[in-house]
Amino acid sequence: MPLERLQKIIAAAGVASRRKAEELIASGLVQVNGQVVTELGSKADPETDHVRVNGKLLQGAQRHVYLLLNKPKGYVTTANDPEKRATVMDLVRGVKGRVYPVGRLDYASEGLLLMTNDGDLAHRLMKAASHVPKTYVVKVAGTPKEEAIARLRAGVSIATDDGKRVRTGPAGVRVVKEGANPWYEITLIEGRNRQIRRMFEAVGHHVEKIKRVRYGPLTLDVPPGEFRPLTLKEVARLNSASGTGAVNHPKHSSKQHSKHHSKKRERPA
Repeated sequence: MPLERLQKIIAAAGVASRRKAEELIASGLVQVNGQVVTELGSKADPETDHVRVNGKLLQGAQRHVYLLLNKPKGYVTTANDPEKRATVMDLVRGVKGRVYPVGRLDYASEGLLLMTNDGDLAHRLMKAASHVPKTYVVKVAGTPKEEAIARLRAGVSIATDDGKRVRTGPAGVRVVKEGANPWYEITLIEGRNRQIRRMFEAVGHHVEKIKRVRYGPLTLDVPPGEFRPLTLKEVARLNSASGTGAVNHPKHSSKQHSKHHSKKRERPA
């Protein structure tokens, strides 16, 4: 079998995303045939080499699992939370294979969250250059003036988590329900932490509710707290949107199902 990068082998085994795998390698937690490897460009043969992560021998590539989850408010988008709050992992118990979230929705936000153990796809989708559109419905306190909406569409300056200031890219903004506290549909092609909240704060308005309803070709179609597997067609479209049309069908799992969602749909991946 051809040599592959260590971070790709680790991601394919479902241990971590490719980005996290790079951190594990750099931290000296990865061994190949008994030797610690810290160089990110290192390669190995997943068929013949013994790769250990934090002392545990990898068992080879897992079947890829792709889930669409409707995250409710009050859950953190992480595998573990130091504050012992509920995480999205609590919502997908019983899934065969360890999946992890692609990107994040903050604690108070809800809606569509993609979860998978396909490290390559997750890495491509989370890269800023992927430009996969994400659509949200947002309830705002007070009615922004048209000039404020025009600023949001063109891009505004917001603070990042590390205190720096960046300018957001162009955004699609349209009103979906008028009123004293109107609802807007916002479409972004980037995904900075708390971006929508910070965008509206930049024009003088507080965001009361956020719900993600679309992610690239995916549309939210399950109740809060439930999930469903993606179809083969949806996985193919995600791969295409993230920059590759390749779909590795043999690794697709067709056995993961929501505990409650039984609506007929296309063949699951």
